[in-house]
Amino acid sequence: MDTLLGKVEKGKVIDENDDYYFVQLSDGNAYRLDKKEIKKPLKKGSFFTGFTYENADHDRQITRETPRATAGKYGWGTVVKTRKDLGVFVDIGLPNKDIVISLDELPTETSIWPHTNDRILVCLSVDKKERMWAHPADYDVFKAISARADKTMINKNVNATAFRLKMAGSLVLTDNFLLGFIHASERDREPRLGEQLNARVIGVHPDGTLNLSLKPRNYEALGDDAAMVLAMLQHTRDQTLPFNDHSKPDAIKERFGISKGRFKMALGHLLKAGVIQQTEDGIVLKEK
Repeated sequence: MDTLLGKVEKGKVIDENDDYYFVQLSDGNAYRLDKKEIKKPLKKGSFFTGFTYENADHDRQITRETPRATAGKYGWGTVVKTRKDLGVFVDIGLPNKDIVISLDELPTETSIWPHTNDRILVCLSVDKKERMWAHPADYDVFKAISARADKTMINKNVNATAFRLKMAGSLVLTDNFLLGFIHASERDREPRLGEQLNARVIGVHPDGTLNLSLKPRNYEALGDDAAMVLAMLQHTRDQTLPFNDHSKPDAIKERFGISKGRFKMALGHLLKAGVIQQTEDGIVLKEK
């Protein structure tokens, strides 16, 4: 008989103690059912339907709540622990049981393995030794569940989860189920598998997939002095300030509280970012 572990099964209540009911299934085994899950007491001989698994103590258990991932359904698993000799443990919503993703299905480089609280889309399987394993979804699964983006996404920020790592870049799925690609030139480091990222949309392909960047916008990368000058400029009525790199040091110090050298460096950052224009009379905001 095939194992019943990892399936939703119906069985009969045959016994109980202070903490558990015992539900007998068609394989002849009695599965523990935690009484904390049951609001109305079960009678001996009544039937109960739930998801079956082997808990962390290697006891067969049945639970009312079907986990986020099963053998026939993909769901997000939250990483709770890693073991370099075994793989990654994920929480899929089972009481007292985390499921392992084998190291054979993880990147060769352990430096980009998931960390605690990263998340991976997985489904389950049970092997011949009745061990339950989690398996990361492949590209076809992500493609099947994805939606199409449109041009209105350009320059928007999105939250995304990395699911495939390549030398050329990273494939991600956004929280609103859009597929995205982060080219290696648009990141300062390679994301981890399952890492949750905040990215910016820099392109939308005809097929509805996104090009993303992990690098900040030019104005977001400004230093403190440049950000302060920009903020003051933005809050003027006409988006101009009567200061430039020819202004007197004392006037700069009085208005901005920094030296002329620091002010000139701040202007340099703003000019490079393309957000201001310098004139004979001062500086002008080019874009809000």
